[in-house]
Amino acid sequence: MSFFIGLDVGTSGAKALLINVKGEVITSSTNEYPMFTPKPNWTEQNPTDWWEASKKSINEVASKVNKDEIRAIGLTGQMHGLVILDSSGNVVRPCIMWNDQRTIKECEEITRKVGFEKLIKITGNQVLTGFTAPKILWIRNNEPENYNKIAKILLPKDYIRFRLTGELATDVSDASGTSLLNVRERQWSDEILSTLEIPKEWVPQLYESTEVTGKIKHDISEELNLPNNLPVAAGGGDQAAGGIGTGTVEEGITSLVLGTSGVVFAHTDKPRIEKEGKVHSFCHAVPDAWHIMGVTLSAAGSLQWYRNTFHKDIDYSELTIEAEKIITGSEGLFFLPYLSGERTPHPDPNAKGTFIGATVRHNSAHFTRSVLEGVAYSLRDCFEINKSLGVETSQVRISGGGARSKLWIQILSDLLNSEIVTPSSTEGAPYGAAILAAAATGDFNSVNEACDSMLKINEIATPNKENINIYEDYYSIYKNLYSTLKSTFANISSTVERYSS
Repeated sequence: MSFFIGLDVGTSGAKALLINVKGEVITSSTNEYPMFTPKPNWTEQNPTDWWEASKKSINEVASKVNKDEIRAIGLTGQMHGLVILDSSGNVVRPCIMWNDQRTIKECEEITRKVGFEKLIKITGNQVLTGFTAPKILWIRNNEPENYNKIAKILLPKDYIRFRLTGELATDVSDASGTSLLNVRERQWSDEILSTLEIPKEWVPQLYESTEVTGKIKHDISEELNLPNNLPVAAGGGDQAAGGIGTGTVEEGITSLVLGTSGVVFAHTDKPRIEKEGKVHSFCHAVPDAWHIMGVTLSAAGSLQWYRNTFHKDIDYSELTIEAEKIITGSEGLFFLPYLSGERTPHPDPNAKGTFIGATVRHNSAHFTRSVLEGVAYSLRDCFEINKSLGVETSQVRISGGGARSKLWIQILSDLLNSEIVTPSSTEGAPYGAAILAAAATGDFNSVNEACDSMLKINEIATPNKENINIYEDYYSIYKNLYSTLKSTFANISSTVERYSS
């Protein structure tokens, strides 16, 4: 039987996943590594730590089967991180990670030099502090001795590719998060590189996610118990690979990851770019396809905060059982889930978590249900932007820790007026990377065919017709609350800062 490995170079560890040609998960292995915060709002990791953890994880899963039956490896991982190599292929400094916030001035510099409208038109996105290009400028502005050593820049998973194969390459989905890619043309933007004075020879060769970018070097194959000349697929950024892992590979299907944050990920057959950059528009890991992605920063994280703050001795299941007894709409009690600010559709770090509409009728169960509904309303905001771009949703594929709540899934189904299904695999990005590896070998004719063959559906929730109109009325109230409170949120932030300094 044929087997495929998906490797996810994540934020906390490197996870290798072994699946067979039927899509069944055989085994997995995760090895962790540290993250460093040398200054407030800085986050860094050592690429050599990724490499050691990746080798161990790959070796541990490969040892479970006959190595000659392993057909390929697909790569995925945390996006946006900046890995700098010198002319000898050595790492110059630790990687500046996706969640690092040091580049506010560089984001302003890029936007000023390129122009906001042109930046959106070319890259499909605003430039954000987490993206790669502002990190390069930060190195130029603050560490000139390291800047002068740069020979090549890589994204995290692509450093592992380099160590495995010796090839300097990336895929278009991961490159979409650099602010250096022309997302429509799926090529590096000569205009942006020139404007920012970043030499084009620094960026790696681009591939579609199902292309083979190289083969594992002989000495590495021996070390990791892998067959000689094992192909390594281009793979994809973690969100695009996660989309593959849920079968979000055709228009009409939208992936909803209900984790600490909530990610609404929609496949599109053509580039669809929101003119204000309210959602990310990236190349998909499906060749010649794209995706748009909205993010609610505190999704299941809102329920976790609520439970830990007010009901720390009660199980989540007990909370939701009580919430199920409350009528649709929580009798007018609303929760705005802006506990960490917000990204979509309100890119506002000052936004605050808020309960509004409380009366003497409301009890603890009302508050619990309002948290579930508030997160669902916020996710609906993301779907509404998708709809404005011409992306309709006929089916939502849900994953993440929050998907364990049947009540939450039903609320979402009613509010979105959409069928919601739970895929058989909950492994996300590494599972998608393994599927991309299977497509790269020719075992399947396309990513779609691989997903159709490998993925199964476990459960389906359908909208309750009685609740659809009720939620429409409540959502019409919810979507006006942010604009009403925006200036108040800003005033709160400035007052807190004044008295905290």
